[in-house]
Amino acid sequence: MEQQFITTHDGGRLALYSYGTAGAPGERRVVVIGGAFLTALIYRPFSEALSKGLGEGWAVDVYDRRGRGDSTPQPADYSMATETADVRAVMDATGARNLFGHSLGGSVALNAVQEFAGTGHQPDKLAVYDAAVNIDGKMDMSWLDSFERSVNAGNVPHALAKLKKGMQPGSPLARIPEPLLAGLMALVSRTKVNRVFKELMPSGVGELKAVFDENDHVRDFSVLPPNTRFMVGAKSPGYYKATAEQLHRAVPGSELQVSPKCVHASIPAAVKELVEDISAYFKG
Repeated sequence: MEQQFITTHDGGRLALYSYGTAGAPGERRVVVIGGAFLTALIYRPFSEALSKGLGEGWAVDVYDRRGRGDSTPQPADYSMATETADVRAVMDATGARNLFGHSLGGSVALNAVQEFAGTGHQPDKLAVYDAAVNIDGKMDMSWLDSFERSVNAGNVPHALAKLKKGMQPGSPLARIPEPLLAGLMALVSRTKVNRVFKELMPSGVGELKAVFDENDHVRDFSVLPPNTRFMVGAKSPGYYKATAEQLHRAVPGSELQVSPKCVHASIPAAVKELVEDISAYFKG
């Protein structure tokens, strides 16, 4: 693994981690854009596995988005435009011609490539897994203000409970009363992963607002490259599949792939079947 720092358009700093062949050409580099509340190092198992799956001569670059890891905090005027500019900065620094986004990082990738359409930054290949996109405002985000209040008050268990219920509507977790779910979250928040999650909560509020406060319209994504691949886990919350199906229909020539055994967290967990499928897509 190699680490470097990239200066952004507004004077910020992004921590970038690269795996695989040093000096790999842009057409053989894949930039991984991670999801909410997750650092680049949480994607290390996936990035290492993907670089091995791609093979000799390929590299995988994953960076800490604003407000996490060794990257600088979100600026006061943070928005999706900030994320798009940061994707451009990473592509310029690495020369990468391929993008992969997971969850909220999938939304960042899709919005960035929509902006890049017809320019030199339009990638050769784009794939997303369980992209968190609020198409036509169909996702109920009424819980977000309450989540922000819990974060600002330092009430991590209740913030976690609101997040779980809000992002996984219709799931067994969503049916648990919030006080009881908050009690369960108080227990699990002692784990290492959830300690990181706690540190990233303030940044999480900003990025969730950037993604979900403005409704995306499916027609706006019709400019994406025709070889775009929309991937979802069959065991992920249902709205990810519904969103992927809408986007697939809107982008001529795109692909839709449902991974039968996979859940939303299968990407950072580096599930073998997903790594193999993603490697084959970028190599093919």
